[in-house]
Amino acid sequence: MGFYIRKAISVGPFRFNLSKSSVGVSAGVKGLRFGTGPRGNYVHMGRGGLYYRRTLPSGSTEINQQSHTPTLQQSDTEIEHDPLKEIESAHITQMVDSSSAALVAEMNDKIKKIRIWPFIGTIGTFLTFVAFQNSETPIVAFIIAVITIALTIFASVKDSLRKTTVLFFELEPEIEALYQKLHDSFGQLSSSSSKWHVEAEGSVKDRKRNAGATSVIKRTSISLGLGNPPYVKSNVSVPFIPVGKQTLYFFPDKVLIFEPNGVGAVSYQNLRVFVENTRFIEHGSLPRDAKVVDRTWKYVNKRGGPDKRFKDNLELPIVLYEDLSFTSDTGLNERIEISKVGFGGDFSRAINMLSKGI
Repeated sequence: MGFYIRKAISVGPFRFNLSKSSVGVSAGVKGLRFGTGPRGNYVHMGRGGLYYRRTLPSGSTEINQQSHTPTLQQSDTEIEHDPLKEIESAHITQMVDSSSAALVAEMNDKIKKIRIWPFIGTIGTFLTFVAFQNSETPIVAFIIAVITIALTIFASVKDSLRKTTVLFFELEPEIEALYQKLHDSFGQLSSSSSKWHVEAEGSVKDRKRNAGATSVIKRTSISLGLGNPPYVKSNVSVPFIPVGKQTLYFFPDKVLIFEPNGVGAVSYQNLRVFVENTRFIEHGSLPRDAKVVDRTWKYVNKRGGPDKRFKDNLELPIVLYEDLSFTSDTGLNERIEISKVGFGGDFSRAINMLSKGI
């Protein structure tokens, strides 16, 4: 999965251009633009370090791939189990380190800004309706409608400029190659037939009546992709993973965590990624790339065979899935599961190499 680095970004009528030393912004019509000096957030990454308005400190990285004997899991069906324990991150305001504080503060400030175009549009529509009902000449209502449309468009552009954060990245060749490896490994994750966000996990009380499973999980199907967060413009394509109400965006210098009302950040130096295989009793449709490693039954006896007291005792496949857990000291705690084994390790190694290269 290749990624691209654009030299210019358009935000409304403004165009941000990447130069050798900074970011310039211009405004005007096509072919006639007036420069207004450096703007935007400029990030330079290379052997000399990472620069975002200042030099960022380095830290320790812990990325681990585990290969111990997998536990036996199944989905949260109508079975008897202990209360599920939520797998969730801390509040978004806690997930920020010193290297990201300025950027996160700027983004959160812009997220809180209220959009004004809906109010203008609503008031203008109401005035147009009143004028049309009370005026003997429709031209008055028409003029109000035209003014309303113009003001609404202007307000919409103004809102976009007020709420949008521009991130311009200049990557030296060695950093670009490392970020390409992250993209390539992310493409492998995305190619898995099925991906899930694991929301909660609990222990099984009666293994005999629950296909021999030791734990149950609650999971939701997700889709991985490339794109920018809401109200963020960047000159690079960014891999993202949705994890419930939050979405993880893997930028070249850090992971930005977005939710509807806030933004957090975790540097790659402070990110921990754990990869492990999981044996899963699959009750639903079998993903086409899943590896079946064993069989069990809906109800098992003490020896692990089928319990013949139950007539509807279906045989179920046990498949091998791969889990990736993302954690940090600042409270990140998310877990996903993919149907294809062997891709998670490449992704964790790519993050490890990127963290060491910054």
